[in-house]
Amino acid sequence: MTESVGAAVYPQGIKLGVDVGTVRVGVAICDRDEILATPHKTLDRNVKRNSDVRVIVSLAAELGAVQVFVGLPRTMKGEEHASARMATVYAELLVAEFVAREMDVSVNLVDERLSSVTAHRNLHEAGMSSRNHRKVVDQVAAAGILQHAIDMQKARGTDVGSRVTAPPRTRPSGAGSAVQPEHAAPEGTTRSQNTEGYSEPVQ
Repeated sequence: MTESVGAAVYPQGIKLGVDVGTVRVGVAICDRDEILATPHKTLDRNVKRNSDVRVIVSLAAELGAVQVFVGLPRTMKGEEHASARMATVYAELLVAEFVAREMDVSVNLVDERLSSVTAHRNLHEAGMSSRNHRKVVDQVAAAGILQHAIDMQKARGTDVGSRVTAPPRTRPSGAGSAVQPEHAAPEGTTRSQNTEGYSEPVQ
């Protein structure tokens, strides 16, 4: 579930960026002053156990992060498809795990159009061969998502994206595992919504 952030004051401090894929998840971090987002690590996506979700939440706890931005894939026309639903569900898993650990960390979905394209281009410009892109492109894309989000927060003086809230009912998926939504959205739909104040593509 999501809600518009409107003119909400945004939290300040260390933040994480997350680029969700079917196979890998890229993670980026920014400094406490929110000046520079840097690639951090690439995780294997574990759909059954959601161990990658717990790694991200543990990283947030270790760093004292105050907010996580999850990239929301949209077409150039602003439409959302299966990949957007996947990102939304992933963001809800993060929220559920934060709630389970009683951590006050907000999770926002933000527009990630062109983030992967930009990441590949940046790697080419840095002299990295296409063969080696797979190892780091997800975390570079996550850095692009995070950098754009923190830049927009500073420029506008308000929070950006769609705030993700915990599903109405959650249940543990097993001992030591992340809390998961009891009911998923219908196939082909997503719980995300366009919000005022964050419509620009990632540059």
